[in-house]
Amino acid sequence: MGRGWRGRGGWQQADLPSADDAAAWFAGRLPDGWFTGAPEVIVDREEITVVGTLAPLEGEFDEASRSAAESGRIARWREETRDERIEIARQAEHRYGRKVAWGASLGSTRELFTHLAVPVMTRLRQPERQVLDTLVAAGVARSRADALAWAVRLVGEHADSWLGELRDAMSKVDDLRSQGPDLT
Repeated sequence: MGRGWRGRGGWQQADLPSADDAAAWFAGRLPDGWFTGAPEVIVDREEITVVGTLAPLEGEFDEASRSAAESGRIARWREETRDERIEIARQAEHRYGRKVAWGASLGSTRELFTHLAVPVMTRLRQPERQVLDTLVAAGVARSRADALAWAVRLVGEHADSWLGELRDAMSKVDDLRSQGPDLT
């Protein structure tokens, strides 16, 4: 049982340091010139992902060459900024109690690196397992774990507004909980 576990009630988000200001903190902390604008900062209870857009490529490229050039530019940026990114991540991890993952985008290419793959335990009944097994048998996924990740991504893409409303509601509950009496 790690930080945040509350027995029967499970995980309580209020146990983590707030990361409400993470986007602003990163915008102020990152060196000028890394990205063309403010980076996208995505926060969950295990990880903060920082993805910035790199300056556009110069020159003419066909579609295949452009993709290779974008990947190459992202790889170069990753290598050139490694030491600084490690130091910034160390500071953010201390401040927010979460790991920091990095990524970059350029044109139609988006790459994430150093991000977590967090194991999630679940119990599925036979009908749910059959769905996963069908995805594996059809070659959509390599394993049940991949099939489950695929299904979660699909739901996330198609239920974005509903999930956003749910996150807002959970945030309000956390705010109210923090204003209540401390029973410990």
